[in-house]
This record gives sequence, C-alpha cells and structure tokens, in this order.
Amino acid sequence: MNLSRREFASVMAAALAAGFPLQRDASAAQARSLYNVPRSGNVHLLHLTDCHAQLLPSYFREPSVNLGVGTMRGQSPHRVGEQLLKAASLKAGTPEAHAFTYLNFERAARQYGKVGGFAHLATLIRQLKAGRPGAVLLDGGDTWQGSATALWTQGQDMVDAAKLLGVEVMTGHWDFTYGEERIQKIIENDFAGRVDFLAQNVKTSDFGDPVFKPYVIKEMNGVAVAIIGQAFPYTPIANPAWQTPSWTFGIRESEMQQTIDEARAKGAQAVALLSHNGMDVDLKMASRVTGLDAILGGHTHDGVPQPVIVKNAGGQTIVTNAGSNGKFLGVLDLDVKGKKVVSFNYRLLPVFANLLPADPAMSALIAKVRAPYQARLSETLAVTDGTLYRRGNFNGTFDQLILDALMDVRGADIAFSPGFRWGTSLLPGQAITREHVMDQTAITYPWTTLTELPGEMIKTILEDVADNLFNPDPYYQQGGDMVRVGGLTYSCEPGAKMGSRIQNMRLNGQLIEADKRYKVAGWAPVQEASKNAGPPVWEVLESYLKAQKIIKPIKPNTPQLIGVAGNPGLAADL
Repeated sequence: MNLSRREFASVMAAALAAGFPLQRDASAAQARSLYNVPRSGNVHLLHLTDCHAQLLPSYFREPSVNLGVGTMRGQSPHRVGEQLLKAASLKAGTPEAHAFTYLNFERAARQYGKVGGFAHLATLIRQLKAGRPGAVLLDGGDTWQGSATALWTQGQDMVDAAKLLGVEVMTGHWDFTYGEERIQKIIENDFAGRVDFLAQNVKTSDFGDPVFKPYVIKEMNGVAVAIIGQAFPYTPIANPAWQTPSWTFGIRESEMQQTIDEARAKGAQAVALLSHNGMDVDLKMASRVTGLDAILGGHTHDGVPQPVIVKNAGGQTIVTNAGSNGKFLGVLDLDVKGKKVVSFNYRLLPVFANLLPADPAMSALIAKVRAPYQARLSETLAVTDGTLYRRGNFNGTFDQLILDALMDVRGADIAFSPGFRWGTSLLPGQAITREHVMDQTAITYPWTTLTELPGEMIKTILEDVADNLFNPDPYYQQGGDMVRVGGLTYSCEPGAKMGSRIQNMRLNGQLIEADKRYKVAGWAPVQEASKNAGPPVWEVLESYLKAQKIIKPIKPNTPQLIGVAGNPGLAADL
C-alpha cells in the first residue's frame, strides 16, 4: 500500500487529534510501518472474520487465558501476553502489543483508542486494493450476528455493509442461526452475482447433496486461484439443530481432499481454504490433506501475528487466523509460478480507528441503518467502575455480570452462561447502554432457563464442555470456551482424561452432593422444547443493571487450575 501525501496527512491528523502518542522523531515511521505493506507476488487475498456484526469501532480485550494442552501446549495460537509478544518478536508498549495482547489493557485502550469499524476497514481495504490488482476480499463468517441491529434486521444491516465493503467470498457459522430460509434468501437475492457463499462441508440431510457451492475459481493476474469454503463443522451441536433441520455439517476431511483435487484438475494453480473450523482444527487438517496452499481461518478469534507453516505429504500449508470484531485485516500475498506457490508474505493488520479515516460512503450506510434504533441503543442502564470484557477460556467480567444477574433476578443458587467469544469491552467509567448489553446477548434463541439439577448432572455438564475445549484431538473440539459458572466453585485439570477434569465442586463452601438437587439458571438453550422457557437474557440483564446503577469492579469466578503452571497460554500475573 502506498499512501499519497494527502492520505498520509489525513491519517496523521486523525492520529494526533485522537491523542495517539506519536513522538516527533518516530511518528511518521510508526504510522507508515503499521499500514505500509508492500505488494509482492501475483495473488492477493484480504481476509476478515468473526466481526460479529460490529459496524462501529469498539474496545476489545484479548484473552489472558488461552490454554494449549498436549502437543498444542505453548504452540500458536495458545500463547498470551508476554509469551505471545516474545514468539512474534513484538515490542511491549507498542500499538501492536496492545492489539494482540491483553497487557495494560485499560491504559493502552485509552492511549490508542478504539479498534475496528467498517468505515475504517473500508478505507484500509480500498488502500490495499489500490496497490494489489485483482485482490479478493474474503469473509470467514460470524458476520451477521452479534449486535442489536443485526438481530433486529435479521442480518440485513451486515449484508448491506459487506456488499459495500467489497466482500466477494464468504462462509459461515453464527450466520446460520437465522434459519435456512433466511440464509437462502440472502444468497439468492442480496448475494446473487456479487458474493459467493461457499461451504463444501454442508449437505442435505436426506440425500447428502451439496447445499452451497464448495469452491470458486477466480482469475487473478493470469493465475487461476481456487477458494474453498468450510463452514463451522459443529453448527447443529453448538447452536440449535432446529434452525437448520434439513442440513448436516461436519469436518469432512476426505471430501475436502476430493474438492482440492477437483479444483486442481479444473486448472487451479493455487488453492486457499476460507475456514471457520477454529485454528487447532485447521492445523490438523493442514497436516493431513495435500494440495492446499493456505488456510485463512476463523471461529476461535485468535489474532495470530505470524502464520504457522504446516508440513504434509504434498508439501506445506500456510495456516492463519484473523482475530475478531473487525479488529484485524489479514493480507496474504502469494507468488505463483509454474502452478506452484514459490513464496509468500503475510501481515495481520490491526485496525486502529484513530489512524484510518472513515470511508464516507460506509459511514453514511452505517448511520442510515442505525437511525431507526438509535434511541433504544443509546439508553444508559448503569455505569461500570471496572473493565468489562468477555474473552478467555473460563470467564470474563462481562460474563460474570451476566451470571450475577441470572442468579439475582431468577433466584438461582448456580448460573451457567455459554462460553461465547464475541462481545465488546468497556472501560472504567463508561456507561453501560442497551447496545452494550445486546453486544453480549443478541442471539435468536435468547431465552433464560431455571432448572433443578442434581449434582451429578452438574458435573456431567462441566465435564462435557471441558472435553469440547481440551480434548487432545482437535477434531473433537466442538464449540467455544468453557461454560461460565456463577455461585459454584470448582477445580479443573485441563490435561486430565475425559470425565476426570472437574473436581472439588462446592457451593457456599460445601461439597456438591451427587444426588442433591440445585436451582440452576442459564440461557441460550439449544433444545427446541426450551423456546420461550423464560424471559430473554437481555431483559434479565437490563433489570439487574437498572437496579444496581453502579457496577463495582468485578472479579470473575474462575476455577482453580491444576497442572498448567508455566503454560504459555496462561498469563503470568494470574
């Protein structure tokens, strides 16, 4: 990307006006180095993923716990804080250090400002495309869910924004929670002739026919490039199966190999996978299939500064993951010669709203789609005295706030909240608005539940979710992070065998009894029978916030961890 003198002046003015700390002798070099990505090669792929419907810039805290177990211990993406900086050769106290880690989050967030925002993404994409003829913009999914306006418009605000952004290829996950009819309507009407929705691993449940196109071949600077789509394999398990009753999902490794081979046979000189597997699954798949040059991955929200090169029987595969919330944009340049990738360059660019002028057309669209809802979105419900965030293997302060609300409003002894990775962060002193509540809760199955469960069942639930997270075989990792737990304390040994990870469960200091029943609140039930079981979770949370008015700093309820001392995926200061 080459910024013109006028564009660079605009970027610098925006940075200075926002208080970005630019020293006189280093300011120009710092700003240029962040977004100046010289073009190389003849194939150019731009990649965003897991934006979760965040049209506006926001704060977003990276995790302080992202444990890798077994062979994945200390391997990318399972590094946090100083360990991540060291592995990526990034300096502490820099904009990049703030983007990729949780370190000094409050101070750095105030210093560097908000991240993401489609208007700022649009500017960066336009500038990158200007120096990269034929560049293709890929969307890894989880795009149409995660905000109030997305829920209230059934994803239409994000569909319109993605088209204006210039997305050409997409796959999905949470997007499927609007149901089969809505998905097909978007593809047949909004995306027709503009965006290819790809998923080689989604079949009809009756005859096993493809539901979506498995791949597309695009011509770029004389090179035929195949892009294959891989939707989240466990959608009907992690989300309600009744929302996609006619479709089956899966990893489908053998079909992936067949798809790669077919694309090669049809003339593809380079093959890339647009994946929503999660990075651990992508790494395993890359080691087992051949002919795949690159995986541009999503789902696990890992902002990975450097790609992982995976060796396999056919050569090697570049594996990346591009974070979440519109916070990053991946740039992959491939040099293809003689039907082979001979070299590549990759950068994962943090999108600092203070450093990138807002694109006028995208700003106008965002203002238009938000206008009918602005009053509802902006209503203040409470004020937070501490940082609120959701990210990490076990809990976050915003998750804990939801748990506290569930126990208080629903009158429960224990509360469970799903291990969702999406949701914006708030700094101390910020008002908690209805929009912030919806950023954490905007789903199509928001009902709360109140159930009496025996202690034995509570342990079974925790063990099942822990196995989804810590199973040593990535192909058996079926969802998000660990279920968040309120009221109940417990110990967890991530490296133990299935059924043996959860120990020492206590309520009010007393051991949980296997046959005693406990009142448990939760939300986001995947069973169709639980429709309208209780009020939507946002109503519960709003009621709690209005009653509290001021939210004091929160300490998340996290388990005592066993056998993880020194793990690079665990912050040293925890």
